[in-house]
Amino acid sequence: MDKHRQGIATNCLAAVFLFNSFGFNLFGVSLAAISSMANLLNLDAAIAQTSSRRSPTNRDIERLRRSGQRWIEVRLRSQRLLAWQGSKLVYAVIVSTGKSNNPTPTGIFKIQTKYPVARMRGDDYNIPDVPHVMYYSGNYAIHGAYWHRSFGIPVSRGCTNVAPDHAAWLYQWAEVGTTVVVR
Repeated sequence: MDKHRQGIATNCLAAVFLFNSFGFNLFGVSLAAISSMANLLNLDAAIAQTSSRRSPTNRDIERLRRSGQRWIEVRLRSQRLLAWQGSKLVYAVIVSTGKSNNPTPTGIFKIQTKYPVARMRGDDYNIPDVPHVMYYSGNYAIHGAYWHRSFGIPVSRGCTNVAPDHAAWLYQWAEVGTTVVVR
Protein backbone atom coordinates (compact mmCIF):
# COMPACT_ATOMS: atom_id res chain seq x y z
CA MET A 1 0.00 0.00 0.00
CA ASP A 2 1.40 3.43 -0.88
CA LYS A 3 2.10 5.90 1.93
CA HIS A 4 -0.94 8.07 1.12
CA ARG A 5 -3.42 5.16 1.31
CA GLN A 6 -1.63 3.82 4.39
CA GLY A 7 -2.03 7.20 6.11
CA ILE A 8 -5.74 7.39 5.29
CA ALA A 9 -6.29 3.81 6.49
CA THR A 10 -4.46 4.62 9.74
CA ASN A 11 -6.66 7.70 10.27
CA CYS A 12 -9.78 5.63 9.65
CA LEU A 13 -8.67 3.04 12.18
CA ALA A 14 -7.90 5.80 14.70
CA ALA A 15 -11.43 7.17 14.20
CA VAL A 16 -12.88 3.70 14.82
CA PHE A 17 -10.79 3.45 18.01
CA LEU A 18 -12.04 6.84 19.26
CA PHE A 19 -15.62 5.91 18.41
CA ASN A 20 -15.36 2.60 20.25
CA SER A 21 -13.41 4.02 23.21
CA PHE A 22 -15.51 7.08 23.97
CA GLY A 23 -18.90 6.09 22.55
CA PHE A 24 -19.40 9.20 20.47
CA ASN A 25 -18.64 10.30 16.97
CA LEU A 26 -16.05 13.08 16.78
CA PHE A 27 -16.15 13.39 13.01
CA GLY A 28 -19.85 13.41 12.10
CA VAL A 29 -19.41 10.16 10.17
CA SER A 30 -21.00 6.87 11.17
CA LEU A 31 -18.90 3.99 12.44
CA ALA A 32 -20.15 1.88 9.52
CA ALA A 33 -18.94 4.50 7.03
CA ILE A 34 -15.53 4.73 8.70
CA SER A 35 -15.19 0.94 8.73
CA SER A 36 -16.22 0.70 5.07
CA MET A 37 -13.66 3.36 4.13
CA ALA A 38 -10.93 1.52 6.05
CA ASN A 39 -11.85 -1.72 4.29
CA LEU A 40 -11.79 -0.10 0.86
CA LEU A 41 -8.43 1.49 1.54
CA ASN A 42 -6.92 -1.74 2.78
CA LEU A 43 -7.16 -3.44 -0.61
CA ASP A 44 -3.84 -5.21 -0.13
CA ALA A 45 -5.27 -7.30 2.72
CA ALA A 46 -8.34 -8.19 0.68
CA ILE A 47 -6.20 -9.18 -2.29
CA ALA A 48 -3.94 -11.28 -0.07
CA GLN A 49 -6.99 -13.32 0.95
CA THR A 50 -7.72 -14.25 -2.66
CA SER A 51 -4.20 -14.95 -3.86
CA SER A 52 -1.45 -17.38 -3.15
CA ARG A 53 2.20 -16.46 -3.26
CA ARG A 54 3.27 -20.10 -3.11
CA SER A 55 4.88 -21.44 -6.25
CA PRO A 56 2.34 -22.87 -8.67
CA THR A 57 2.57 -26.64 -9.03
CA ASN A 58 2.04 -28.84 -12.07
CA ARG A 59 -1.22 -29.92 -10.41
CA ASP A 60 -2.39 -26.26 -10.35
CA ILE A 61 -1.58 -25.85 -14.04
CA GLU A 62 -3.30 -29.12 -14.95
CA ARG A 63 -6.42 -28.05 -13.03
CA LEU A 64 -6.52 -24.77 -14.98
CA ARG A 65 -6.05 -26.59 -18.29
CA ARG A 66 -8.97 -28.92 -17.51
CA SER A 67 -11.19 -26.05 -16.34
CA GLY A 68 -11.92 -24.61 -19.78
CA GLN A 69 -11.66 -21.15 -18.20
CA ARG A 70 -9.56 -18.22 -19.36
CA TRP A 71 -6.29 -17.81 -17.49
CA ILE A 72 -3.00 -15.98 -17.90
CA GLU A 73 0.45 -17.42 -17.36
CA VAL A 74 3.54 -15.23 -16.90
CA ARG A 75 6.81 -17.09 -17.34
CA LEU A 76 9.56 -15.11 -15.67
CA ARG A 77 12.52 -17.08 -17.00
CA SER A 78 11.49 -16.71 -20.66
CA GLN A 79 9.80 -13.29 -20.24
CA ARG A 80 6.61 -14.56 -21.90
CA LEU A 81 2.93 -14.04 -21.17
CA LEU A 82 0.56 -16.75 -22.39
CA ALA A 83 -3.22 -16.40 -22.51
CA TRP A 84 -5.07 -19.71 -22.23
CA GLN A 85 -8.65 -20.90 -22.65
CA GLY A 86 -8.42 -24.15 -20.71
CA SER A 87 -5.65 -26.09 -22.47
CA LYS A 88 -5.80 -24.04 -25.67
CA LEU A 89 -3.17 -21.32 -26.09
CA VAL A 90 -4.95 -18.28 -27.55
CA TYR A 91 -2.30 -15.53 -27.30
CA ALA A 92 1.41 -15.23 -26.52
CA VAL A 93 3.60 -12.14 -26.14
CA ILE A 94 7.05 -11.13 -24.96
CA VAL A 95 6.93 -9.07 -21.76
CA SER A 96 9.19 -7.30 -19.29
CA THR A 97 8.83 -8.29 -15.65
CA GLY A 98 10.58 -7.05 -12.52
CA LYS A 99 14.30 -6.44 -12.20
CA SER A 100 16.22 -8.49 -9.63
CA ASN A 101 15.94 -5.69 -7.06
CA ASN A 102 12.15 -5.39 -7.70
CA PRO A 103 11.09 -8.91 -8.63
CA THR A 104 7.66 -9.87 -9.88
CA PRO A 105 6.10 -12.07 -7.19
CA THR A 106 5.35 -15.66 -8.12
CA GLY A 107 2.09 -17.34 -7.28
CA ILE A 108 -1.49 -17.82 -8.32
CA PHE A 109 -3.60 -14.67 -8.31
CA LYS A 110 -6.87 -13.28 -9.66
CA ILE A 111 -7.31 -10.03 -11.55
CA GLN A 112 -8.76 -7.72 -8.88
CA THR A 113 -9.42 -4.50 -10.78
CA LYS A 114 -9.08 -3.13 -14.29
CA TYR A 115 -8.49 0.45 -15.41
CA PRO A 116 -8.39 1.57 -19.04
CA VAL A 117 -5.83 4.24 -18.03
CA ALA A 118 -4.06 4.86 -14.73
CA ARG A 119 -1.24 6.91 -13.23
CA MET A 120 1.48 4.83 -11.57
CA ARG A 121 3.58 6.42 -8.85
CA GLY A 122 6.35 5.30 -6.57
CA ASP A 123 9.31 6.76 -4.71
CA ASP A 124 11.31 7.23 -7.90
CA TYR A 125 8.74 7.23 -10.70
CA ASN A 126 5.51 8.92 -11.75
CA ILE A 127 4.09 7.64 -15.03
CA PRO A 128 0.84 9.16 -16.34
CA ASP A 129 -1.62 7.50 -18.71
CA VAL A 130 -0.51 3.89 -18.26
CA PRO A 131 -2.82 1.95 -20.60
CA HIS A 132 -4.85 -1.21 -19.96
CA VAL A 133 -3.99 -1.81 -16.31
CA MET A 134 -5.09 -5.06 -14.65
CA TYR A 135 -4.11 -5.31 -10.96
CA TYR A 136 -3.75 -8.84 -9.65
CA SER A 137 -1.85 -8.51 -6.35
CA GLY A 138 -1.55 -5.26 -4.41
CA ASN A 139 0.29 -2.80 -6.64
CA TYR A 140 1.36 -5.53 -9.11
CA ALA A 141 -0.34 -5.40 -12.49
CA ILE A 142 -0.22 -6.44 -16.10
CA HIS A 143 -0.27 -3.22 -18.15
CA GLY A 144 0.83 -1.51 -21.30
CA ALA A 145 4.24 0.16 -21.32
CA TYR A 146 4.78 2.97 -23.83
CA TRP A 147 7.97 4.28 -22.20
CA HIS A 148 10.31 1.47 -23.21
CA ARG A 149 10.81 -1.18 -25.88
CA SER A 150 12.92 -3.59 -23.80
CA PHE A 151 10.47 -6.47 -23.95
CA GLY A 152 12.13 -9.78 -23.24
CA ILE A 153 14.34 -8.18 -20.55
CA PRO A 154 13.33 -7.71 -16.88
CA VAL A 155 13.24 -3.90 -16.54
CA SER A 156 10.10 -3.15 -14.50
CA ARG A 157 9.59 -2.45 -10.80
CA GLY A 158 7.65 -5.71 -10.45
CA CYS A 159 4.73 -5.31 -12.81
CA THR A 160 4.38 -7.23 -16.05
CA ASN A 161 4.98 -4.71 -18.86
CA VAL A 162 3.36 -5.46 -22.21
CA ALA A 163 3.52 -3.50 -25.48
CA PRO A 164 0.42 -1.26 -25.61
CA ASP A 165 -1.24 -3.04 -28.56
CA HIS A 166 -0.87 -6.43 -26.84
CA ALA A 167 -2.04 -4.95 -23.54
CA ALA A 168 -5.19 -3.71 -25.30
CA TRP A 169 -5.97 -7.23 -26.52
CA LEU A 170 -5.39 -8.76 -23.08
CA TYR A 171 -7.48 -6.07 -21.39
CA GLN A 172 -10.45 -6.84 -23.64
CA TRP A 173 -10.02 -10.60 -23.28
CA ALA A 174 -9.52 -10.93 -19.50
CA GLU A 175 -12.16 -10.16 -16.89
CA VAL A 176 -11.94 -9.32 -13.23
CA GLY A 177 -11.49 -12.70 -11.57
CA THR A 178 -9.35 -14.19 -14.35
CA THR A 179 -6.58 -16.34 -12.85
CA VAL A 180 -3.00 -15.11 -13.26
CA VAL A 181 -0.19 -17.62 -12.71
CA VAL A 182 3.29 -16.15 -12.34
CA ARG A 183 6.14 -18.64 -12.31
